[in-house]
Amino acid sequence: MLKEFKQFLLRGNAMDLAVGVVVGAAFGAVVTALVSDLITPLISAIAKIPDFSGLSFIINGSKFMYGHFINALISFVLISATIFFFIIKPMNILVSRSRKGPPADPTTKKCSECLSEIPIQAKRCSHCTQITI
Repeated sequence: MLKEFKQFLLRGNAMDLAVGVVVGAAFGAVVTALVSDLITPLISAIAKIPDFSGLSFIINGSKFMYGHFINALISFVLISATIFFFIIKPMNILVSRSRKGPPADPTTKKCSECLSEIPIQAKRCSHCTQITI
């Protein structure tokens, strides 16, 4: 039973998933730091409001802290924009550059009688001697 458990743990899928989770957590920390340490202060310098968490209103003794929601919404938009413009967009450009041009023209065609592959320039099939068009 321990041997099977060891095989399960060392199988590629489990190891790939573990590495993906660790790299994803590290990447999340980097993106969060970028947004909170660079982009949010830049926006707060422009908007002159560094933090919305203090915004609230009271109805019948219940306090509605809508400032926290605004902070979370702004963080979501900033993190999404950061990922798109600094990760997704450059990767799409790299992938499009690495793609080859259109596929080469075919060099063979199928015989209309026996359906075997023959050169495009052939006027007669070498298998069934049928005249090709």
